[in-house]
Amino acid sequence: MTVDTRLAAAFEAACRAELRAPKPGNVHDFAPGHRMTVRDFEVSAAAAAPFIAARGQPIGARVLGAMRATMDSVGCNTNLGILLLAAPLAAARERPGDLRQNLGAILAESTVEDAGAVFEAIRIANPGGLGRADTHDVAAEPTVTLTQAMAEAAHRDRIARQYITSFGDLFTVGAPVWQSFDRSADPLRRTLAVYFTFASTWPDTHVSRKHGPEVAEHVRRLFAEKLEIAAQYDLPALLDFDRELKLLGVNPGTSADLTVAVEFLVRVLEDK
Repeated sequence: MTVDTRLAAAFEAACRAELRAPKPGNVHDFAPGHRMTVRDFEVSAAAAAPFIAARGQPIGARVLGAMRATMDSVGCNTNLGILLLAAPLAAARERPGDLRQNLGAILAESTVEDAGAVFEAIRIANPGGLGRADTHDVAAEPTVTLTQAMAEAAHRDRIARQYITSFGDLFTVGAPVWQSFDRSADPLRRTLAVYFTFASTWPDTHVSRKHGPEVAEHVRRLFAEKLEIAAQYDLPALLDFDRELKLLGVNPGTSADLTVAVEFLVRVLEDK
C-alpha cells in the first residue's frame, strides 16, 4: 500500500481540529462522552489515516481498511461516518482538476464491490441505532453499487445523502462557514461555528436513529436557540449545554462527522 503522506497528515489534522472545539454533546478536549475519550479519537485517526490516503484504492477498500485499523487500535467505533465522508474526498484529491467534479465522478463510478466493503465496515463498527432496512440491508451482500445503496438511505441519513449530492452540505454549507473566518481567527471558534451550523440547520440523523425524530428535532431547536453562545464563544454556557445533552445521552454525531469532513475538505482544497 502506497500512502500519500500529505493527504494522511491532512486527515489527521482535520480529526484533531474537530476535537479541540467544545462541541456540546460530543467528545472534545473539555470533556469526554458516551464512554469515549479524546485519546480514542486521536489514536483511531492515526490508525485510519494511511488507509484513507492509500493511493489508487477504491472508496470501499479505504473505508474497510480504516475501520479495521480503528477497531484494532481502540476497540470501538469512533469514526465510521468520518471514514465514509473522507474516503471519497481522498480518492477525488488524487485526480487533477476540479475537486468537486472529480468527486462526482468517483461517486458515479462506485461499484458493488465498494458497497460490499462498506457494508462489512458498517457491520464491524456496529453503529448505534443502525437497525435493519427493507432494501440493501448491510447484513446481506449488496446487489447495487455503493452510491445506489447510499441513495436508498439518503432520506434517513445525512452522511448517505452526501453521496447523491456530491457532498453538497460540505461544499455549500459547512465550507463557506469555515472560510468566512479570517485566517487570524481562533480555530476553535471556526470549528464550533461549523458544528453549530450543521446541528441547528437539520435534525441530526445519529440522534434520530438512536432517539427518534422528535428528539432529534428538539435537539436541533436547542442548537438554534443557542447559536449566540457559539458566536460569543461563551465557554461556561457551552459546557453547561454539553452536560445537558450528555445527561440525556444525546450525541449529535452526524453533525460532528460533517464538521470533520469540512476540516478535511478545506485542507484538501488548499493543497490542490
